[in-house]
Amino acid sequence: MKIAIVILNWNGQKLLEQFLPSVVNFSSEEAAIYIADNASTDSSIAYVQNNFPSVKIIKNNVNGGYAKGYNDALKEIEADIYCLLNSDVEVTENWLKPIINVFKRDENTAIIQPKLLDFKDKTKFEYAGAAGGFVDLYGYPYCRGRVFNHLETDEGQFNDTTDIFWASGACLFIRSKVYHQLGGLDEDYFAHQEEIDLCWRTQNNGYKIKYVGASTVYHVGGATLQETNPQKTYLNFRNSLLNVVKNVPKKWFLFVIFSRLLLDGIAGIKFMIELRPIHTWAILKAHFSFYKNFNKFLKKRKKLSKKQNYNLHTSIVWQYFALGRKKFKDLK
Repeated sequence: MKIAIVILNWNGQKLLEQFLPSVVNFSSEEAAIYIADNASTDSSIAYVQNNFPSVKIIKNNVNGGYAKGYNDALKEIEADIYCLLNSDVEVTENWLKPIINVFKRDENTAIIQPKLLDFKDKTKFEYAGAAGGFVDLYGYPYCRGRVFNHLETDEGQFNDTTDIFWASGACLFIRSKVYHQLGGLDEDYFAHQEEIDLCWRTQNNGYKIKYVGASTVYHVGGATLQETNPQKTYLNFRNSLLNVVKNVPKKWFLFVIFSRLLLDGIAGIKFMIELRPIHTWAILKAHFSFYKNFNKFLKKRKKLSKKQNYNLHTSIVWQYFALGRKKFKDLK
């Protein structure tokens, strides 16, 4: 089984200096390692060439974000399994073996995510994917080990191998044939939540997505866009709405769309009360962009099959904010 670890880079020399050594040290025997460079203007590529000659370089012509960056680079790579790995991830010894074993055992498993812990506090799960993701009825994403901003401590409660709904783009393994069969990542997202759309489409086509807790990586998170950056708020709110348009089943469609617009409005008011009006404006911009792209995404929707029963929990917003349920095990 041929594995290709592909790290997307844009002006990220400091991150490569810090995190690429662990990838090379703990992966080289089982995988080929690539840097997919999104038209960087710093000296990060020269750094890799001088210090890690075994790492292959793919140079993209433009910075097309996460989605286009990977789509362009993966056209150049022949492998059975792609690992899409963020440049701010530290991997651990023997992290690949459990992943490879699951792919070998189950041909219908198309995507796998390892345990994602916080690099800054290695006892905690990390926001971007924790122990595997789900979406609620309204398309809001959450994770085992992370509900909204509440992060659980890793006490071995998620050391299992289990089916999940979506895998984090911080460290996502996918069969190459499935990636290309689905047309890769949707480039209209640019960045954030495009991996949820990819996972949604993967399941709609009959494949499984798994979390493998025997493999652990540590993610910094926010190395490209900090949580306080309004651009991140904009992309998360807009792309989550686009996921709803593309993928929510017909019986829920109008109800979910109107409910989401209302709930997003409440989130905007909450930001105003918290004296963060720039994030309220980011939500407004997200909605303007959503309206602008609505017909385009309706056309995409018509081409896709739909998974009918995607919502494990009715409303994560209600359970978290109204009922105070902050741990995955407490969700009903």
